[in-house]
This record gives sequence, C-alpha cells and structure tokens, in this order.
Amino acid sequence: MTTTTTYIAFLRAINVGGRTVRMERLRALFAELGLGNVRSYIQSGNVFFSTDGPDRAAERAALTRRIEEHLERALGYPVPVMLRTVEEVAGLLAAEPFRGVEVTPDVRLVVAFLSEPLPAELARPHRSAKGDVEVLGADPGAAYVVVRLQNGKWVTKDLFGKGYRGSVTSRFLHTTEKILAAARKA
Repeated sequence: MTTTTTYIAFLRAINVGGRTVRMERLRALFAELGLGNVRSYIQSGNVFFSTDGPDRAAERAALTRRIEEHLERALGYPVPVMLRTVEEVAGLLAAEPFRGVEVTPDVRLVVAFLSEPLPAELARPHRSAKGDVEVLGADPGAAYVVVRLQNGKWVTKDLFGKGYRGSVTSRFLHTTEKILAAARKA
C-alpha cells in the first residue's frame, strides 16, 4: 500500500513588491518537479500538492530545498517555502491559538509560518515596543500573532526581532482556514 502525503506550500515573496507570478505558471513550476495534484489558492503563494510516501523530516527538508532552488532559477529571485502537511495545518487551527482574543475592526489574527523555530530567548507572550504586535505563542512551525492596527495600518513589520534568522510568511487566520478547506478538496 502506497502512502500519499498532501502538502501546503506557503510561499513568501509571491505577488508582492512588483514580483508578479500568475498562478498557472506557479502550478506549472511545481508540476515540473514531478509533484502530483498541484493546485493553488488565491494569488498570494499557496500551493497544494501530493507526494508518494509518508512525511519525514529529512525528505521534507530536501523537498523544500528542491522547490526553493527551482523557483529561484525559474523566477530569478529567492522564494522561501514553508511546507506543512494538511494534518499539521488542521492541528494548529484545532488548537485554537487565538481563543479568548477579542476581535475588533482594528485587530488582525495572523498565523506566521516559520522556516525555523523562534529563539528560546523570545519570551511569549511578546509584545512589540509600539504595542501593535503581540506574539501569543508558537510551536516549531508557526507563531500566533495578534496585530492591532494603528490609524488603520500594521506598523511593526519585524515580528520577532533581529535574533530570528529564519524565513517567515504570514496568513490571516481566516485565510489559513480557507487555504486548509481548499487543500482538503480532491
């Protein structure tokens, strides 16, 4: 019996800062790597695909590097990739990391997908100096962030300080829920 793993690739630097990639092209780039059932959700770099075999750390790391290298060669700039299984994303949402947070028109709930765990010295909860960003908690693959808009804007862009050396790509909670629902569709 063959095991199939469905991944969600959360991509950073897609369709921001003047770097435009059509989703058809992005799906084709993933398909060129031999990945199965390649699909995407909205224009912000969310790609779902299947691989034969179970998810293992070494294979996931190698697959991540392969995708990043292929995208950089094809697009001409680095595209950090955070790979998560559908089950991992379902688990982080089921844990309700934002339980008890009052949502107002000026509050955004953000899941920050991480390439590396946050530094142990970053206390959690952690609030930015301006008080607009609060990291409620984290696990090795994601941080759970509350953003309080100031004058309608997200002011603090450096979520974790200079000590964090990994890559981060963020999705609003409601978008993460929609991404999961789309990835679960056959």
